[in-house]
Amino acid sequence: MQRQRFIIRTIGVATAVALAATACGPQKTEPVASASSAASSPTAGASPEASPSTDDKPSGSPSPSASASASASASPSPSVKQIMANGDESEQVRELQARLKQLKLMSVAPTGFYGSKTTAAVKSFQSKNGLNATGSVDDATWKKIQSSSKKPSADELRPPTVNEVDAPDPRCMEGRVMCISKESRTLAWMIDGKVVSTMDVRFGSENTPTREGVFNVGWKAKEWTSTIYHTPMPYAMFFSGGQAVHYSADFKARGYNGASHGCVNVRDKGKLSALFDQVKVGDKVVVYW
Repeated sequence: MQRQRFIIRTIGVATAVALAATACGPQKTEPVASASSAASSPTAGASPEASPSTDDKPSGSPSPSASASASASASPSPSVKQIMANGDESEQVRELQARLKQLKLMSVAPTGFYGSKTTAAVKSFQSKNGLNATGSVDDATWKKIQSSSKKPSADELRPPTVNEVDAPDPRCMEGRVMCISKESRTLAWMIDGKVVSTMDVRFGSENTPTREGVFNVGWKAKEWTSTIYHTPMPYAMFFSGGQAVHYSADFKARGYNGASHGCVNVRDKGKLSALFDQVKVGDKVVVYW
């Protein structure tokens, strides 16, 4: 019986790899261990340092009691009033994150949600400035952060991507190019060496990897459904067989906790819609590390 299960599992993995060459869709997270896993892939965003998810708002908002507990535990001195703490969500938190990013204490874009990365950044600032390192922001900490940074601009508060855009590959510097970096997990739409727009992207897992190299857009489809996985692929721009740049509702919902079957997923539908209208068949696509 164990031998039969091994044979079935082996055939299933081989089939998934073969199908990845012709179409793609979101990888599903199974409750049992499998040979293919988004978490095992460097392109699936398994690294907590690479992923902004810990400061994204959780799918279920924390209860008031949970937030109160988190705030209380963050400070050893209940007599010190906290202005912002772990679990809070506000425009003031967004400003705090933007200022911490100016100070090189945060590498991800502001989300407005006070999570573990913001807590760690605040604690680091407090330690460097002789303040009580609680990870929560009291009046003294906030005034010190304000005096050490400048008022954030609109672009700093709401940058075009969560991930920092990588330096363009030299092959992206001429003509009309979708310049796609696996390292920074970003797509930059470039014309004659100038960045026109940017967006976050994710890729396939290690068993269904997104191909690297120089390609061209072969064809486009505003509405398309994968013929293999039967999943929607809106605003698809095919550049290598069944691999395409397209919008992914799964990416928007799960972020880097998932992966594609080889396509370049985009989670910002509005940005991709605008890009789809600009990109022409024949335009260059560069996928690189």
